[in-house]
Parts: sequence; structure tokens; C-alpha cells
Amino acid sequence: MLGYDWPRLHAALNDLPAALLLVAVLFDLASVLLGRPALRVAGFWTLIAGAVGGVLAVISGLQAEEHIAHGEAVHQLMGTHEDLAFVTLGIFAVVVLWRIVRESRMASTERALVLAVSVCGTGVLVATAVYGGKMVFEHAAGIPTAVLQEEMHERSEGHHHHGGDADEPAEHQDRADPATAVPAPDSAAPGGHTHAPGTPPHKD
Repeated sequence: MLGYDWPRLHAALNDLPAALLLVAVLFDLASVLLGRPALRVAGFWTLIAGAVGGVLAVISGLQAEEHIAHGEAVHQLMGTHEDLAFVTLGIFAVVVLWRIVRESRMASTERALVLAVSVCGTGVLVATAVYGGKMVFEHAAGIPTAVLQEEMHERSEGHHHHGGDADEPAEHQDRADPATAVPAPDSAAPGGHTHAPGTPPHKD
């Protein structure tokens, strides 16, 4: 599938609809606060685009669930993430249908109610994203076991930076650049004094 498996496809699809739904609610809030109907129109179309994208994200997520190697901790997080995703999609599906049918005939009280439902949907959306993040960043869900083992091996070997980074091992920090190193004292010179680089041999 164009080089994507279901987990990668879900990762590619789930960010945009979440952003669109959030921006749609922000447009609606700004329309109320600023008294700008044009912002409400922008929010309406952004909401529709976000809801369509949300359907694709949920479908790809359900498929990804069957292709992710995981343990019990991820399984529990995955179940919560899935439930929240369905609730989020359900809330915004209701809002979309409500606005499609009633957008041009809503009174102020009804519009405020729709906005309140949208804000609640945004809260569930954020919770859905939090649980998705926990699966990936705390339990490495979606990363094949072989890849994860290789990464763990590389981390155990250590990672060395160059250019004087603070976390560079001491042996690298102590290794002087030959071009800029200050020469060590000439132990062969009488009296223990030193000669500048390039000084011709001479008797002291």
C-alpha cells in the first residue's frame, strides 16, 4: 500500500482530522467572541472535512489494531483509545448532521448548544490523542519487535556526538585536535623550557 502498512497509515491519517476538528471549534468560538459570521462558515466547512478525515482515521486504526505486536499494557490502552475515538467520532458526526440540517435556521440558543457539544467533543478528542501517545511513546506500539530490539542494542552501545557536545564521552573530549594542540613541554630541553613549533634546532 504505497510502502505503508496499517499502523503507519493510521499514523499518517490521524493527525490532520484531529487538527481540523480542533480548528473548527476554535473558528466557532472566535465567531461568537468577535461577532464574525464568516468565521462560523469557515468552522462549518472545516468541521465537515475533519469529520470525514476522522472516519478514515478510525477505519485505519481498527485495521492497525490487528497488525501491531503488543503486550497487555498496550492492549488495555488500545481499548481505551478505541472507545474514546468512537465517542469522539460519534459526537462530531451528530454535530455535523445537526449543522447540515439546521445551520441556516438556528437561533442563538440552539447555536450555543451545538457549540457546547462541540467543545465537549474536543475534550474527548484530546483524551483520545493522549492515550494514542501513551501507546507509542511509553510502550513503543506499532514498532516491530526486531526494530525495537535493534534500537535497544544501539542505545546500549551508546551514541557519540562530535563537536564538543556536553554528553560526549570524556575520552572524546580529552582528545585534542592535532592542528590546534599546544605542544607538550620538551623533556629533552635543558632547564625544562619549551620551544615554539618550527623552531630550528639550537644550543641553549
